[in-house]
Order: sequence, then C-alpha cells, then structure tokens
Amino acid sequence: MSDLLSGGAEAAAGLAVHGARAIDEQSPASTRRALVADGVPGLLARKDPTLWGPGAEPRAAAHLGWLDTFHRSRELLPQLAELTAELADLDHVVLCGVGGPALAAEAIAATLGRPLTVLDTTDPGRIRAALADRLDTTVVVVADGPGDTVEADALRRAYHRAFLDLGRTPEEAGRHFVIVTDPGSPLVDTGLEMGAFVIVADPAAGGRFGALTAFGLVPAALAGVDVAELLDQAEEFAGSLGGDRDNPALALGAAIGAAATAGYTAVALVPDGSGLDGLGPWIEQLLAESLGKDGMGLLPVVTESPSSPGATGLGVLTVAYGGSLGAGAVPGGGIGAQLAVNGPLGAQFLAWQFATALTARVLGVDPFSRPDVASAVAHTARVLDGPDVAGAPSHLDGAVEIHGAGSLADALRTALDAGDHLAVMAYLDRDADAEITRLRSILADRSGKPVTFGWGPRLLHAAGQFHKGGPRTGGYLQITGAIADDLGIPGRPYTFGRLQAAQAAGDRAALAERDRPLIRLHLTDRTAGINQLVTAAQAL
Repeated sequence: MSDLLSGGAEAAAGLAVHGARAIDEQSPASTRRALVADGVPGLLARKDPTLWGPGAEPRAAAHLGWLDTFHRSRELLPQLAELTAELADLDHVVLCGVGGPALAAEAIAATLGRPLTVLDTTDPGRIRAALADRLDTTVVVVADGPGDTVEADALRRAYHRAFLDLGRTPEEAGRHFVIVTDPGSPLVDTGLEMGAFVIVADPAAGGRFGALTAFGLVPAALAGVDVAELLDQAEEFAGSLGGDRDNPALALGAAIGAAATAGYTAVALVPDGSGLDGLGPWIEQLLAESLGKDGMGLLPVVTESPSSPGATGLGVLTVAYGGSLGAGAVPGGGIGAQLAVNGPLGAQFLAWQFATALTARVLGVDPFSRPDVASAVAHTARVLDGPDVAGAPSHLDGAVEIHGAGSLADALRTALDAGDHLAVMAYLDRDADAEITRLRSILADRSGKPVTFGWGPRLLHAAGQFHKGGPRTGGYLQITGAIADDLGIPGRPYTFGRLQAAQAAGDRAALAERDRPLIRLHLTDRTAGINQLVTAAQAL
C-alpha cells in the first residue's frame, strides 16, 4: 500500500481518503481542479440546486437537506428516548422497508453490533420465518417514504394480522408498530388508525440520501444504537465540505469522477476488516441509483473481503472502506486498493453522499432522480393484474428450468459472455437460500469480469436503476425458485409468492424493453437447484 500512501491522505474530523490524487492524475484533465475552479464544493455545501442543470433543479431544491439534516435530526432525540423507554419490553426490532431506509439502518446496526432484523423481501419462506420469531416481543418499524410501496404495505399487513392472531386486540397490535414516512403520505393516516407510533421524517432529505434522518435513526435507536454519536460525527465532518483543501469528500468525489472519465467502468467496494463491513450495500445503492442513468455511471460491485475475486481488475476502481484505522495507518486491508476511505460511520454517510453528488456533476446526470426504477414497478403491477403466465422453459437440467439457453453450463456461459459484467439477481430467501451468494465470487473468478449479486426485490430499489439506466454493457442472470408453502397477504387478492413472481417478471420486462440480455433460471427444488448451480459454476 506504499503507493497509495505516497500521495498522502486528505483528512478531516477523523475521516481520511487515501489515493485520490493518483486517480485524479489519470484523467485527461484534473477533475478536482475543474470542480474547484467552478466553485462546486462551496456551492454544493450551500445547497445550490443549479449544479446539475435546469432539468434537475426542482428536484435538487427539494432534496439537498441531507447536507445538514443532522441538525434537524437532533430534534428526534428526545422523542426516540421516550419511544425506546415506552417499548422497552419489545426488544426484537424488525425493519420492514426497501431501498435507502432499510440499507442505512442495516449498515448502522451491523457496524455497531446491534441486533436488527431487516425484512425487505417478498419471499414467503423468509417472511413466514420472521413472523414466527419472537412475535410477542417484536416491534415492527415500517419505513416507507411515499407510504404506498407494495413491499412495505404487504409486510405491515402480514405483521398486523399475526399480532391479531396472537390474541392482541387491535389497540394492542398497534402498539407493536412504529411508522416512519414522509409528511402527508397515506401511511400517516394508516398508522394513526392502527394506533401505531408515527414519526414523520425530514421532508428535505430521504431515500438513499436519508441515512441520518428518521429512516435510518429510528430503527437503529430502537435496536440500542446511540444515534446522537452518529449525528455528532456528521456535524464535525460537515465543516470540511465547502473547502477547496482538507476536504476528503471532495477528494473522493473528484477521484470517482476522474475514474469515470479515464475509462474505468466499475467501482469495487471492499471492506478492509476494520469495523464498517455493513456499509457496502448502502454505498452500492447510493452510487447505482444516483449515477446509473442516461447511459452513464460506474457499476458498483460489493465484494465479500479484500481477497475476493472481482475486487481488482481491468477497468475496476478498487475502493477500500473501514472505520478503525487512523489517518496515518495503512488503509485497505493491505491489498491493492487504489482508494481507501477510513473514518467513523456518521462521517462516512455524509462523505459518500457529497462525493456522489460531485460525481453526478462530473457525469452530467441528476443525482436525485431514478427514472428507470418506476418501470419495473409498473410492469409488476400489470403482471399482478393479469393472468399468471410464467412461460415455458427452453430446457430442463435436473432441478433447474432454463429460459433462454440450453444446458445449465451453456446458460452460465451465455450470461457471462453477454457483456463486460454480469449481474446475478436472486428472487429467493436471503437466509434459507444464502448458499446462492457463492455464485458471485465463483463467476467473477472464472470469468475475470466484475460480477454483482443482488436479492430481489431489494435490488429493484438499488442496483436496479443502474441495470436499466446505466451503460448497456452488462449481462443479467435472474434466478427464481419454487415455493413450497405460500403465504397470503391480508386484504390483498394475491399472495407473497405471487407478488414475488410478479416482481421478478416485472424486472425481466423492464430489462427486455431496454434490450438488456437476460437468462432466467428457475429452481424447481431450491436446495438441489442451488447445489447444482454452484457445482456448474465451479466447473466452468
């Protein structure tokens, strides 16, 4: 790592970025100097909404509150203290939501070692298992900004019915819920009617930029996190954002932007083992949704460890992240990172958000839009309203139905050969089917290409935007599975299994209308099919 350290580190408030200068020097002209010459760091710190062009200005004006939301979030602290005391007997915290709210809270809990069950799935097996887990001492946090997200609504309904079936009165059942939503969303009235605790989030910051709002802080506080410390870290770091020097967030954003103009196509996010291992999926969503549009963006690849396949490679910018290594220590876990970001979690949230907004400026895209996410949602709704047409497989190989190729080995090769990178998308049970995650590292090792892995429907609200709006250079492998024991959704004419299948079909339709090459594998027996898939991948 001596080459990384030779360029020096840029540090502020305990957060340091190493290696940025060397990356900036690889671009045709210094990206950092161009940003500074245009006064961008100071303008962004002062919430100038014009930085991304007139088309983005209205959204930017409404969504730049993340720059100082840590001030407004302090108003939550007394309320959170009262809520935590009121619900002290409910010590099993379940977070129901998708996208930024779930990923931020999950990163906080994982980093600080607090137990939090994140339920951002529609898989009936995973949901059934969650409903059977310590229900009598469970508090359910429903985090849904617009208040009409299909996943959050279905999970809220399932838990409410479960509490009633447990013998709770409607009033007692309501006490098990905390609703976090945007001002004026339909979920406000729903929560009040249920007798739930309703917390309205900061209207000026939300979604993937809402980590330090009620969306991230409420479930974390209920799980036992001292969220005031996160706000302190962000506030201390915020003082560096507007400067031309000693500005780690500027260094990070300029380096990522420079990489994009110097021919890099992917960003590998590598935990360095020093305390922030849960941050990668949150960064992935932030980069994918903010930058992956208009044919632009860098593919974010979350790797398991510094030694995992895909952490380095041609066209891959390797970024190590961690928390406990100081500014003078060797960053990146001792292996070939080109950039390293070390510092406390509250500062990390703010630094990555600022850097992402800067990179969007370099690429000329609107960081606050997600124009292609709605297409998969719309296709899902159409599938739910129509007949159940799954389509016949083109081939059957053991426990795997293959759609779009011959044998299983042929399917894997076809998916890998379809583009410069491969996205593996699994609409399965994140716990019971966890073995399927091995595919990412195996296929990356066999192909030498960047390979990503995402759970559906989580991925629809994260990397799904990049899949449909980013550069048309990837291949897509979707994996679905048979459902042995489906689960109904109270008040809805469809089951969780039907919803999950519709979301997978909607994702396929959205990719197809953008001419993205996709192979679908359906597991008629999940355990046998996963074993077969892993074996076939290893044999490539």
